[in-house]
Amino acid sequence: MSTQTNTPAVPAMPTPSPRSSAPSSAPSSLVAAPTSPDAILEALDPEQREVALALTGPVCVLAGAGTGKTRAITHRIAYGVRTGVYKPTSVLAVTFTARAAGEMRTRLRQLGVAGVQARTFHAAALRQLSYFWPRVIGGAPSRIMEYKAPAVAEAARRLGMSVDRVAVRDLASEIEWAKVSLVAPDDYEQRASTEGRPAPAGYDLQTVARLATAYEDVKNERGVIDFEDVLQILAGILAENRAVAEEVRSQYRHFVVDEYQDVSPLQQFLLDQWLGGRKELCVVGDPSQTIYSFTGATPRYLLDFRRRFAGAQEIRLVRDYRSTPQVVHLANEVLRRGRVSGALELRAQRPAGPPASFTVYDDDEAEAAGIAARAGRLIAQGVRPSEIAVLYRTNSQSEAFEAALADAGIGYQVRGGERFFQRKEVRDAVVLLRGAARSSDPDVPMPEQVRDVLTSAGWSDQPPAARGAARERWDAMQALVALADDLAAAGTPEAPATMATLVAELEERASAQHAPTVEGVTLASLHAAKGLEWDAVFLAGMSEGLMPISLAETDDAVAEERRLLYVGVTRARVHLEVSFARSRNPGGRAGRKRTRFLDGLWPDDEADRRARAPRARKGQARELLTGEHDQALFDALREWRRGVASETDKPAFTVLSDATLAAIAEVRPTSTAQLARVNGIGPAKIDRYGATILEIVAQAAG
Repeated sequence: MSTQTNTPAVPAMPTPSPRSSAPSSAPSSLVAAPTSPDAILEALDPEQREVALALTGPVCVLAGAGTGKTRAITHRIAYGVRTGVYKPTSVLAVTFTARAAGEMRTRLRQLGVAGVQARTFHAAALRQLSYFWPRVIGGAPSRIMEYKAPAVAEAARRLGMSVDRVAVRDLASEIEWAKVSLVAPDDYEQRASTEGRPAPAGYDLQTVARLATAYEDVKNERGVIDFEDVLQILAGILAENRAVAEEVRSQYRHFVVDEYQDVSPLQQFLLDQWLGGRKELCVVGDPSQTIYSFTGATPRYLLDFRRRFAGAQEIRLVRDYRSTPQVVHLANEVLRRGRVSGALELRAQRPAGPPASFTVYDDDEAEAAGIAARAGRLIAQGVRPSEIAVLYRTNSQSEAFEAALADAGIGYQVRGGERFFQRKEVRDAVVLLRGAARSSDPDVPMPEQVRDVLTSAGWSDQPPAARGAARERWDAMQALVALADDLAAAGTPEAPATMATLVAELEERASAQHAPTVEGVTLASLHAAKGLEWDAVFLAGMSEGLMPISLAETDDAVAEERRLLYVGVTRARVHLEVSFARSRNPGGRAGRKRTRFLDGLWPDDEADRRARAPRARKGQARELLTGEHDQALFDALREWRRGVASETDKPAFTVLSDATLAAIAEVRPTSTAQLARVNGIGPAKIDRYGATILEIVAQAAG
């Protein structure tokens, strides 16, 4: 296929809306694009500029965390287009998440470049497969299964296997690993045995191989395919059908692959078919951030790049613009002490910040309460809740932090839950906003119109007192209100933001799964935190058995756990707090030990004892409390609480716990800042009760 034709056969990505989302709150249409190729280069540091100038031939960019890799590769593409080396429609950039692809498209638009394909591997493959399917296979494309579990369960039933939900999940994951690793069912038993891979869910390897065959039979009978089939089928077509391969290769002549350390053998096979022996490839990755080996990802393609492509140019990005020197030092030490192969040593570019802190708690409940209290203090000091994250190894750890944050009156969101734009209240709100945009009054400010529309959907200017679903719905709609305010602030008198601007922004964000910021502390597993960053990060549960996880039994698995900790550390910009609990339950045996990965970095045992000593009991301000409080003030606070509970028809402890009242009665705060340092007092409760509590304290003092 010639790129000269006006109607190319291979489907190109639709031209983005001129009012599209940006990583910041401003729409990309309001961000001035560089006026010349030289202006594109002026925004880069020397190494990033080297990337931008490496326009031809195989290029390997080794980019550490926070070093601006997305900036470097998008400026490289923009510079290539502006200098005439690339046609925009001849460039295909692939990455691993819709959000990352959306960010690449946004940055390219900000640089004045439209028409470049920036997609996930699966999205790019699906568009091509959908186009060629009728011609090569015939008929309409098969439906794609969103989940493997039903087909796996049916395959197990046919084999007489007794499986529960957990077993089905584990077996589905193993089938997925085999497919992305290019291991056919007939070869699975030998390959898994050779690699020492344990069979999942307690079954033997032969049974898993039989299940994989039965799974394929179920899919074929139902006329469906899975996500791995999309890549397999397209790669097979390109490998076997010369005409189709030439058509695709004439369209796409320049390739960029982000997060190349996470490429699987199946993705590499498809990339090889796209390239067709050519060398116009730029890959970007960091071997120190390889954390998905269990899914079939492997860093070997990144590490062996210069052997596979003779004469390839290698460029290293090590200037860390994200984190303070204190955070960068800890990250470097985590890798250095583990002798991680291919590790890049980062160089901090930000001013110095507070030292990383290390805390030992008595039990998991105390750890959750302590972290919630520390988050509350950061918020009181001006850190936005959405700029705080609590990261942990397993999803099951989130429950304790959800409860502790709720008790402290701090909003939160669990990453990995329901997607923002799939929530019913968000879908309904977008429909209402879209309708309002058709008949909006240009004389009424856009944010005011948005508030009027969302008020009819149940939004109010104050959050509900209750946590749970009601507060989550409010938080979601409040995020839409905040986005409207940000867009209005980014507008100009010549180009003000309108309701149409907002709707276009929301549609673009929905397509890229780029949700507006929800003002709440983020709770996420370390794996889910990859690619994100916050001003303050709490790394919780950093004990042996959780970090590294007890399932990591081989040297390679333990090495990956160390890299996972490195990823967690490098998510923090300024504040980093690391903790673990000595026992699981209050009063339990204190048998846990801190992670081996921080040996030599964690303060010594004596420092640990000094950190624990001031803590009298759960719910108290650790640095301040002795357990001796003003009994008269405590009684006055309990009487006030009883009245609030009666008026609101709630249990008294949901207002403030006895432990919190005792802490207030000991500290006797005279300001909001002092009150915020008491465990159990979060921003919401300060807003609701703070003035009254301070008045009661003042009266007691008088």
